[in-house]
Amino acid sequence: MSVYESIMTGLTEAVEDAKSSEKKLQRRIVTVIPVKEYQADEVKKIRKSTEMSQKTFAAYMGVSEKTVEAWEAGMNHPSGAASRLLSMIEADKGFIEKYPFVSTGK
Repeated sequence: MSVYESIMTGLTEAVEDAKSSEKKLQRRIVTVIPVKEYQADEVKKIRKSTEMSQKTFAAYMGVSEKTVEAWEAGMNHPSGAASRLLSMIEADKGFIEKYPFVSTGK
């Protein structure tokens, strides 16, 4: 079966299933937890728990040192991927060791 035929078969099955009162195709509901908004003291606490300087933590997070300074001063808040990464570090105390993007000198 060609790729085209495989795709068309799948689409036909999906259309038939959508029109049918008896749903035969497997369905899955996916819920994405919203990104947490971190406050200055929370960012600093997470960074301190990693035992990294602002400079090293910034390199780990993929942002500038000025960005980390602004987060910790409350002048700005991490968002998007940075917030998601912070939540992963916060949830897993061994995260830094599992994913050593920078050397902490240990």
